[in-house]
Amino acid sequence: MGLNIQRRQPALDRASFSDAIPPLLQRIYAARGALADSDCNLSLNKMLPPTCKGLPDAVARLVSALEADERILIVGDFDADGATSSALGIKVLRAFGARQVDFLVPNRFEYGYGLSPEIVAVAAESKPDLIVTVDNGISSLAGVDAANALGIDVVVTDHHLPGSELPKALAIVNPNQPDCPFPSKALAGVGVMFYLLSALRAGLAQAGWFERKGITPPKMADFLDLVALGTVADVVPLDHNNRILVHQGIRRIRAGLASPGIYALLEAGKRDPHHLQASDLGFVVGPRLNAAGRLDDMSLGIRCLLADSGEEARQLAADLDRLNRERREIEQGMQQEALSHLENLQLKVDETLPLGITLHDETWHPGVVGLVASRIKERFHRPVIAFAPEDDAVVKGSGRSIPGVHIRDVLDAVDKRCPGAIIKFGGHAMAAGLSLRRDRLAEFGDVFAAVIEDMSDPELFIASLVSDGELAADDLTEPLAQQLLDAGPWGQHFPEPRFDGDFLLLNQRIVGEKHLKFVVAPLSNPQQAVDAIAFNVDIEQWPNPDVERVRLYYALDINRFRGNTQLQLMVQSLEAVA
Repeated sequence: MGLNIQRRQPALDRASFSDAIPPLLQRIYAARGALADSDCNLSLNKMLPPTCKGLPDAVARLVSALEADERILIVGDFDADGATSSALGIKVLRAFGARQVDFLVPNRFEYGYGLSPEIVAVAAESKPDLIVTVDNGISSLAGVDAANALGIDVVVTDHHLPGSELPKALAIVNPNQPDCPFPSKALAGVGVMFYLLSALRAGLAQAGWFERKGITPPKMADFLDLVALGTVADVVPLDHNNRILVHQGIRRIRAGLASPGIYALLEAGKRDPHHLQASDLGFVVGPRLNAAGRLDDMSLGIRCLLADSGEEARQLAADLDRLNRERREIEQGMQQEALSHLENLQLKVDETLPLGITLHDETWHPGVVGLVASRIKERFHRPVIAFAPEDDAVVKGSGRSIPGVHIRDVLDAVDKRCPGAIIKFGGHAMAAGLSLRRDRLAEFGDVFAAVIEDMSDPELFIASLVSDGELAADDLTEPLAQQLLDAGPWGQHFPEPRFDGDFLLLNQRIVGEKHLKFVVAPLSNPQQAVDAIAFNVDIEQWPNPDVERVRLYYALDINRFRGNTQLQLMVQSLEAVA
C-alpha cells in the first residue's frame, strides 16, 4: 500500500500578506489559518490583554497575602505543565517579595490527580493561609470544600474543561470556565498562571508594594522560558497567542537567559540551546520532566527548574535523565505487550479493527499507560485507552485520540450508556483519564468502540500524511531550511512544514540499530545530491539495493556536526517507486 498523502489547500484567496513574507511561507501560513502579516507578528505587545474571568478576585487575594506575609502553597499537577506552572509561581512570587511560598505536588500513586481532600489534609500540615492550584482544580469540588472547611482560601488556576459544577473557590481563573471573555481557550496551565502573575504585578505596582519594599519590579518576560516549555510539553494548540508565548520563551533560551534547569535538561538530551526549536522542548526536555511524575515524584522536576546554579541543575537533570531512560524501557515492554494483545485478538489494520481500542494488563505501570496509548494510537490510527490496576476493584486508564474524535465527549457518552461504570473522568479532545470499576472493563470496551462508531465519520480513521506540497530542486537549500525553522514555532494545530516528492536514490545505509541514512537527488537534477535520514525504519525492507527511486514525506532540516552545517531531509515516511 502506497503512502496516503493529502496536500494542504492554502486559503490564499482570503490572505492579505505583504511582500515581506516570501511566497512559500505565505502558502504555508495560509494553510494553517494565518492569513496576514499580523497573524505572524509574534511581538510581546501583540499578546491578548488579561481579560480572564476571576482575575480581579485572584489578584486581590494574592495582594492581601503578600501584604500580610501569609503562607502561600502552590498545588500543582504531576506533568511538565504542572511542573513549569509550579516553578513559575514560586519564582515570580519570590521575586515579588513573598517570603512564605512553597509548592506541593500530589504523588500520583498515593493521591491521584488534583486538589483532593487527601492532599488538602497533607497541605494543612504546613498551615497555609492560601492555596493556589496550577494546572488543576477545576474538577476538585471535594478538595476545595475540604480546604474551605479548614479555613484555607483557594484560588484555582486551570485550563482543563470544567464539569457541570464548579468548585467553591474564592476565585477561579480558567479561560474554559463559563462566561470567561478571554478569547483564547488554548492556554496551557502555565499560560494561565503567567497571566495571573502578570496581573498581580500590575496590582502590586498600583498598590505601591514594590516602592514600599524597595523591590525593582521584575520583568515578566524574564520567565517566559518556563511558559514556553510548559505550553509545548502540554501539546496545547499553538494559536497566535500561544505562539507568541513560545516564540518569546525560545528567544530567551537561545540567548542564554533561561533557567539553569532548562539548560541542564537540554544538555542531558544533547541539544544545543543556541539552535533550540519548539520540538526540542516537546521531545527532549518535556519527557525528562514528565518521567519524574510518571515514575517517582514531580517535585524532583520542579526543583530542577528552580535550581539557582548550573551544578545543582545538572545533578537534578541527571536524575531526571535516568528516570527517563527507565521510563522508556518500561514503555517499550508495555508497548510490545499491547501489540501482543492485539495480535491475540487477531486484529489488523482493516475493517475488523474496532474504531476504539481498549487495552489492559495487570503488570502495567500506571504512570506509563498514557504513553502506551499514544504509541498504539499512532500505529493503528484509532482512539486508544490503556488501563493499569489501581486496586482490587478499580483500574485507571489513560486515553489518546485522533483528530476529529473528542475523547472526553466520548467518555461522557459512555458514562451515560454505562451508569456507574466510570468512577471519574476528565480531559480534553485529544487526551483523557479515567478510573473504572474493574468488573465493568469488558462492557466499557464494547461501549467505547460503539460510541465512537456512532459519533464519528468513517473517513476519520483512514490515516493520511498531510503535506505542504512538492518543492522544486532550487528550493532544496540550507537557507530555505533555516528560513522555515525560523518561521516557527511549529507544533499542535500549527504543524511543522512537511513536503512530498519523488527522488532518485543514490546510496543508502543503516546507522545505529535501525536508522536509514541515504542520499537522494531530485528527478529534475540528478547531479544535486541531498542528504536524508529516516529513523526507525523496517530493517527487513531497508536498505534495498534494488530500489532506484523513492517517494518521500519529509521536512527540511539542517544537520549540525562539529561546527559544520548541511541541508538534510528529515524523512518521516518513504516508499520505493517502480
